[in-house]
Amino acid sequence: MTTATVPMCAVVHFEMPYKDCERAARFYAAAFGWTHQFLGPDMGNYLLVNTAPAGARPPMPPEAALGSINGGLFPFHADWPMQHPSVVIGVPDVRAAMQRVRDAGGDVMGEPMAIPGVGEYVVFRDTEGNHNSMMQPDMQPPACKT
Repeated sequence: MTTATVPMCAVVHFEMPYKDCERAARFYAAAFGWTHQFLGPDMGNYLLVNTAPAGARPPMPPEAALGSINGGLFPFHADWPMQHPSVVIGVPDVRAAMQRVRDAGGDVMGEPMAIPGVGEYVVFRDTEGNHNSMMQPDMQPPACKT
């Protein structure tokens, strides 16, 4: 099968587990300003999160009306740390965001790594043990308003 015959299916949502719903909601609100809505037992105790204000994303073509995010794959190396799926969160100041993560109860894994032409990148662990990362792009991302 060639790539021309495979439709491009966009990523439209992310999910992470939590062990303590309130703790997780407080962490992401304090570290990244996310808002949340707890859906309760009738909806499987799901916690919806909003990561950007309305209108922060650029307009999408009609075929992408649901929106999308881009991603990437990296080679697995058993002897490297943090070999887990993660979400990359755009931040305007990676060092300030690192401090907010620590203040909110998370752990930052090392120092930011400069990715030429892309920005500064660092991995963190949230209060629920999920491994994610932050990126201070060379340009401020539109979804990250200060």
